[in-house]
Amino acid sequence: MPRSVKSAYTNKQKRMAEHIEESYEERGVSKEEAEARAWATVNKQTGGGRATKTGRENADARIEVRAEAEHAAQQNRSDAAKRGWETRRRLAQAG
Repeated sequence: MPRSVKSAYTNKQKRMAEHIEESYEERGVSKEEAEARAWATVNKQTGGGRATKTGRENADARIEVRAEAEHAAQQNRSDAAKRGWETRRRLAQAG
């Protein structure tokens, strides 16, 4: 996303940035610097401008990814256990 394109931000994020910017200007910071600081603050507090998903959707996505990762880890453990058992059996027959 190019700089200064604010279309990816929610209305709440835009309002936050405006309020923060006004606060900086009241303290004597230049308009440009106040705007830069305001957007940096909004990005830090809200994680940047990704207005595509709600918090619930993000949480659901994280849960789904975590479940897939846990399943893959379980499968890897199971595969490792099978290989280990086959190795122990083969060594027992050879020895």
